[in-house]
Amino acid sequence: MTIVLGDNQYGKAETHVVRVTRVGETHDIKDINVSIALAGDFDASHVAGDNSNVVPTDTQKNTVFAFAKEAPIGEIEDFALRLARHFVDDFVAVRRARVVIEEYPWARINAGGDPHPHAFMRAGAERRLVTVTCTGDDAWVVSGLSDLVLLKSTGSEFWGYPRDRYTTLEETRDRVLATAVVARWRYAPPKVDWGAAFAQTRSALIEAFALKHSLALQQTLYAMGEAALKARPEIAEIRLSLTNKHHFVVDLSPFGLENDSEVFYASDRPYGLIEGTVMRDDAPEPGRAW
Repeated sequence: MTIVLGDNQYGKAETHVVRVTRVGETHDIKDINVSIALAGDFDASHVAGDNSNVVPTDTQKNTVFAFAKEAPIGEIEDFALRLARHFVDDFVAVRRARVVIEEYPWARINAGGDPHPHAFMRAGAERRLVTVTCTGDDAWVVSGLSDLVLLKSTGSEFWGYPRDRYTTLEETRDRVLATAVVARWRYAPPKVDWGAAFAQTRSALIEAFALKHSLALQQTLYAMGEAALKARPEIAEIRLSLTNKHHFVVDLSPFGLENDSEVFYASDRPYGLIEGTVMRDDAPEPGRAW
């Protein structure tokens, strides 16, 4: 029997960078969390402790900070591409670099009716995402978002499902539909107007959720994915993960009160988890994108 080393990678995870850009008294901030993973000729480090090819993870961290200083971060897709290409191009042993970035949104505070030049507040829990993978001659970009929480108080049904002796759920023609969305979409070409593409894709997802009369969260997932693909032709496929944030009508009859779908108990767990991929039938192969 021969024992060999299989696939491996290593890197620096979650380097948290806050970049302040100053234009006179007006400041802008960019708040990102960067994770790097490198793959390549690192067998000797694993089997013999020979680190001659290993780019220290501390160097990776310092590179993130230095790149943030040398030029504005800009769109996170561009920043991830710059980082990934640096490691592939500048280190012979690195055959693949993957950079994952989460961006945390901040909104400018209004003070006295005017936007404050350098005061901000966190704009909710939603995060913008990107994963960039680079090899010596190719690059793949997967953008996305997470923790986008959506709710509509009607326009959703759920009925017609199979029943057995364990089924207690009552069919409904009117229910609250709420979900926390994680969406990741793969671009076919590497050159895209990243900011516009993200904004339009996000808007398409939200509008489809609102407008689609839903007979199941699965149907809503497909409608959202279809809307995103129609909105941006550069997107080859989109993968969606939707948690079903259940809202149950509270029985108020013991108190002599009628509850006409006005008071709900919001259950945080257990929850339904609906996942699916919506893609073009002529989408190019994903390669190393995922």
